[in-house]
Amino acid sequence: MGIRRRGGGLSFGKRRRRLNIPLLKEIGLYAIQVIIAVSLAFLFVYYFGMRTRIIGNSMQPLFDDGEQILTNKFVYIFGDPKPNDIIVFLPNGNAKSHYYVKRVVGTPGDRVKIKDGILYVNGERFEEKVDVSSMEYAGLAENEIELDKDEFFVLGDNRNSSEDSRYANIGIVKKEYIVGKCWFRVFPFKKIKFIR
Repeated sequence: MGIRRRGGGLSFGKRRRRLNIPLLKEIGLYAIQVIIAVSLAFLFVYYFGMRTRIIGNSMQPLFDDGEQILTNKFVYIFGDPKPNDIIVFLPNGNAKSHYYVKRVVGTPGDRVKIKDGILYVNGERFEEKVDVSSMEYAGLAENEIELDKDEFFVLGDNRNSSEDSRYANIGIVKKEYIVGKCWFRVFPFKKIKFIR
């Protein structure tokens, strides 16, 4: 009695596999979505996610010492700070300094003077957005200052407890030293909100 062998055995011939076009399209679409999401996250963090800690009480009552804000670094690429904007800057561009947060009161071409504790811009009393005290110290603005191109005069809201453009070590703030605009308070959590 003979042994019966199964037919077929091993086949080393190449078989063509069909490409699953719908699956490839789905994978490609997913990869594009991931790339877009990562890019948007990077742009958001780079331009809007710079976290800055408030140091001192110069911006009270708006900000207290230790509060944290996000800075919009994009807004001044195509425009300039406006009066009453709250900006984040490095004094004299000193990268070793902490970031300062102050309110813009004078913009390029303005004439700024402090007389009898009151701020005057272009000969008129400055229209304050917040309640401020009469200033006990005029500093550099005791004599009228005319701001040049790309120069800004800044003050803290807590006028008698603020190191700002009245002081020589801060002085006039050049646009190149401005990091961005105060955009959003992130800490403490009970005070989270957009800053206007």
